[in-house]
Amino acid sequence: MQYSELTKEQLISERESLLSDYKKYVDMNLSLDMSRGKPCSEQLDISVHMLDIVNSSHDCRSQSGLDCRNYGLIDGLPSCRKLFSEFIQVDPEQVMVGGNSSLNMMFDTISCFMTKSPVEGCTPWLNVEGRKFLCPVPGYDRHFAITEYYGFEMIPVPMTENGPDMDMVEKLVAEDDKIKGIWCVPKYSNPQGVTYSDETVRRFANLKPAAPDFRIMWDDAYCVHDIADQGDILISLYEECKKTGNVDLPIIFCSTSKITFPGSGVAAMAASENNMKVLRARYNRQTIGYDKINMLRHMLFFKDFDGVKAHMLRHKEILRPRFELVDKKFTEQLTGLGIATWLKPRGGYFVSIDVYPGTAKEVVNMCKNAGLVLTSAGATYPYGKDPKDSNIRIAPTYPPVEELDIAMDIFCLCVKIAAISKILSER
Repeated sequence: MQYSELTKEQLISERESLLSDYKKYVDMNLSLDMSRGKPCSEQLDISVHMLDIVNSSHDCRSQSGLDCRNYGLIDGLPSCRKLFSEFIQVDPEQVMVGGNSSLNMMFDTISCFMTKSPVEGCTPWLNVEGRKFLCPVPGYDRHFAITEYYGFEMIPVPMTENGPDMDMVEKLVAEDDKIKGIWCVPKYSNPQGVTYSDETVRRFANLKPAAPDFRIMWDDAYCVHDIADQGDILISLYEECKKTGNVDLPIIFCSTSKITFPGSGVAAMAASENNMKVLRARYNRQTIGYDKINMLRHMLFFKDFDGVKAHMLRHKEILRPRFELVDKKFTEQLTGLGIATWLKPRGGYFVSIDVYPGTAKEVVNMCKNAGLVLTSAGATYPYGKDPKDSNIRIAPTYPPVEELDIAMDIFCLCVKIAAISKILSER
């Protein structure tokens, strides 16, 4: 029976019972961390051989004979560019391989356009008063942090089961030339795990922005991160943009951070020649070249894209039980109560749950008091402000399964207690 259908006395009795169980967890002095989407130790272990793969001066030469210990190749090793081109469905010539962080490359891209417009004759974004950026919600907090840092007004765009609300996106960008871009995680979105439909991708390719320098920040972070046996298929935005003549719209990013080692992987970006001309001008002054030994290390380890796909099957074996456990706990403990809804992602790194409106912060605080640290409530919205105070991002990858089991029991308990308290306060 739904909690809203219970009498006041029934709700109070249920809450007392749940609080008794909650106190038992508090008394256990647990320390459980699910605050970020970090790979677990088992995932890191499957890449550890990479650390020994370059061990002599001979090993430090690329396929073309380049000594990777020296300066050069601002765009990265050709073999690595080819590998990333298969990740994100573009031509190798469009790819620039960078350092260890795609987030860093996104930050640099926004920073570049603040002082040098991607379109000749347009005003650099720094000089555009009232500049704006579209932010699909719930979304990735670190994306929002970049545009907040640079003083953009961030406009929330609701997510649907097919991606961002494209009716809203099309209307806004066509009417307002101060809107300079949109953040997108198109496959297994952070945090909902939604993959943009073919129609959504094509509508992005057909956008007609009022601002000639409007750009789609296409963060394809989870392009190979399937959990289900049959993963989702994301069609190529760039190929669709070729058909519409809008090749300058997207700038595409990805990395191996959740494939090999977070913080020690390799990142890449791809864009049209017009965009890359502006971005390379910055990078040529910013660095003489990124870590080619790390690029080489990855190429020797994977060899080709088939090697990446085989590696990701090992990740899937490790992660699937964790995601199945989260869905099982939610289904068993929250179904039918009318206080929570969630999605079952087919890939990616997160599970998004909407708890009873007005209780997300309380749920997170209660979990913290019981020794379970979660992503802050509101983090999935610009400025950390969830208007419904309901969305919570669950990151099930890092804890061992036995700890995740306990963590989800605590979480479901807190969701129920907070919901009852809120319902009672509303009566």
